[in-house]
Amino acid sequence: MVILIEARLLEQLRNITREEQEILDGRTQIDKTLYMSEDPMTIDSKRLLDSGKLIEVRPHTRFLAFPKHKHNYVELIYMCQGKTKHKIEGQEVELCQGELLFLNQHVTQEVARAEETDIAVNFIIRPEFFDTALHMMGEEDNLMRDFIIGCLCNDADDSKYSSYLHFKVADILPIQNLVENLIWTLWNNQANKRSMNQITMGLLFLQLMNHTDKLVVGQDNLEQELVFTVLRYIEEHYREGKLSDLAGQLKYDLYWLSRTIKQLTGHNYTELLQIKRLNQAVFLLTSSKMPVADIALATGYSNISYFHRIFKERYGMTPREYRLENREK
Repeated sequence: MVILIEARLLEQLRNITREEQEILDGRTQIDKTLYMSEDPMTIDSKRLLDSGKLIEVRPHTRFLAFPKHKHNYVELIYMCQGKTKHKIEGQEVELCQGELLFLNQHVTQEVARAEETDIAVNFIIRPEFFDTALHMMGEEDNLMRDFIIGCLCNDADDSKYSSYLHFKVADILPIQNLVENLIWTLWNNQANKRSMNQITMGLLFLQLMNHTDKLVVGQDNLEQELVFTVLRYIEEHYREGKLSDLAGQLKYDLYWLSRTIKQLTGHNYTELLQIKRLNQAVFLLTSSKMPVADIALATGYSNISYFHRIFKERYGMTPREYRLENREK
């Protein structure tokens, strides 16, 4: 089932803009003065964002194809209705209703002509807007965190990071609601919206982390795909997942896979697994009344004493002390 964006907002987004009317009246090319500054290939955030703003939303311009271009900002595209076709670093991507497309600021993109019923919104985002989202996600390695870090990097040739993230999440109601809230507050220019929208974006990322099965990642090399596979395996099997089982599934040599994971992520498999388990333990400590022993078992630790020891090594206090301190906060 596809969730439709709220009817009143969709009606506003359907309106023909002044730029679109000029195209319908005969303009045959994008007016670059609306988008570019010095570099004719790069859409400039200064053209689309007022001074001091970190995020803005605008309808995607229809009736004309966008030729190959780059952005000096992070772009998030949400398909409200219909579909659009993109070519990102040479890869064909079809964005359908209810889906999300995150674009790293360093990628090259082309967009095919959209028709009147193809309603998309573009979020223009400066990388520093994601500070709150990074804090909310914690230290756990995941694709969303890596994507943001890649956007913050100045090296456009750094192939460790994804060029795009395509989430096919039209049937996930909480995600649809969060995106609609973002669009609504920005479109209606609500007061005190910066912190609200940064928190909403953080909540959106936390939701998307739970739906990596609906994610298509833009790859520049096979190493990025391997990292994604390992992190998704840990996300789904952190209680009992073994590296030997993963190596068997992938038909890779166990020792080669172990060395490669360390080389690509800076952590060995056990460290990645432990990060995930402890983060999950923290979540259960702060969001439930489960006994500490039950939390240890639920996160894959059959030895309760060992759980207490590594928890204290990481957080500087016992699980019980951590729960009490955060409950008071």
